[in-house]
Amino acid sequence: MTRPNTAFTGPDLCALPAREVVDLLRKGQVSPAELLDASEARTAAVEPSINAMPTTCFDRARADTANLPDRKSAASGHPAWLAGLPLSIKDLNPVAGVRTTMGNPYYANWVPEESDLMVERLESRGGLVVGKTNTPEFGAGGNSTNRVLGATRNPWDTRMNAGGSSGGAAASVSAGEVWLAHGSDLMGSIRTPAAHCSVVGLRAAPGRCGGGGKHGLHQAEAMQGPMARDVRDLALFLDAMTGWDPRAPISLDAPAIPFQTAMATPLANAPRIAFSEDQNGFSPVESNVREVLRTAMTAAQGAGAMVEDYCPDLPGLNETYSALRGMNYGVSMGLEPEEIQATFGDRLRSNVAYGMNQDAIAIYAAIRNRSELYRIMLSFFDRYDVLAIPVVGIVPGPVEEEFPKVIAGQEIQAYETWLRFSFLAVATLLPALALPAGFTSEGLPVGLQLIGPPRGEAKLLQIGLFIEEALGLPAGPIDPIVRH
Repeated sequence: MTRPNTAFTGPDLCALPAREVVDLLRKGQVSPAELLDASEARTAAVEPSINAMPTTCFDRARADTANLPDRKSAASGHPAWLAGLPLSIKDLNPVAGVRTTMGNPYYANWVPEESDLMVERLESRGGLVVGKTNTPEFGAGGNSTNRVLGATRNPWDTRMNAGGSSGGAAASVSAGEVWLAHGSDLMGSIRTPAAHCSVVGLRAAPGRCGGGGKHGLHQAEAMQGPMARDVRDLALFLDAMTGWDPRAPISLDAPAIPFQTAMATPLANAPRIAFSEDQNGFSPVESNVREVLRTAMTAAQGAGAMVEDYCPDLPGLNETYSALRGMNYGVSMGLEPEEIQATFGDRLRSNVAYGMNQDAIAIYAAIRNRSELYRIMLSFFDRYDVLAIPVVGIVPGPVEEEFPKVIAGQEIQAYETWLRFSFLAVATLLPALALPAGFTSEGLPVGLQLIGPPRGEAKLLQIGLFIEEALGLPAGPIDPIVRH
């Protein structure tokens, strides 16, 4: 897509960064109605190729424009006032009056009467929800396909999948259906789709973007977060998601300095980056992914960053994360009524069974060991600002493939193995940013993951912006590359 030169109308508006569109909205130079028309037209054009946002609600969004406060009102003074910007919500979060399927046959025609807290917050801050993005069943999977709404395809090559479980969210942003997309992350569910679709995604610190799920308000493993085309837009969306609410007991107050301001503040010192191609051999990585990541780190070093090959020893990380993830599935799904559990697909059923059948000692050991892992990472941050590792060790795979069976010549023995690079941030509850690192010779995206210090989203965004500028990759939406 090309940027508009003079007229702020039509689908070409979708090529502008979110922050520029919000600025136009605040100045009254473009209207929410024009943006809705642009988003709807773009969605109609690309959706048949990617199936990213199979449920749309543009009429609901148009009706909601009547509820938008005037741009001179007190609400418009919020640092992340979105002023009528269209956005998407992952199909795990209820939106009042909009079909919300969870990717599960039991909920195939469910239309909730009330919205999720995060949806309420974004709408109160001027966001207009235009659709629900596709996800695997209840978010259980690294490929966004389900029996209700089908498979989401990757805009960079429609033969490939978009990752999961926020694959529809990533694809909707990458292809220009929306400027910002809501996601959630338990096993890289924001980070993997961001890497696969060449967009930016953040798994923030617990409570930064609300709290745990309906049945686990105090749990911190599965968190919501923002997805955008570049770091600056991500900071805008993060500010819009942040804030205390008693209904989310682990939620945090908004920071005194908005993330947009903190991100734009020049770094006092050159970034100190520890880089590991495979996290001390924790998971296999294909050679083409290694090459792209090394090139990205060389560019960061050339821009002035200190880059050293290093990763601390992280004993018991696999077992610790697996037990914590199992607990999450036990709480969220393991006690659901039998009529709901009877509709579970094989992948979800196995995840729930793992969680429900865990030995208590394994759970206690995981809670103890996550504390040790956290202490190790605290010591790490005395020397480095971020740990840079892959998001995943492989480029997007065929849309028909649930998960890769072989990576770098190694057979994948367990489904979770190919997503192991997501484990550290979840086990230690540290923020993690996924951003585009480049492309393979076949033109497929590769993502870089930065893990930052506790509640260190501001520093993470600063360094993410530094690397983004060093790489100079295009951040605009693409027309889906349709291959058969």
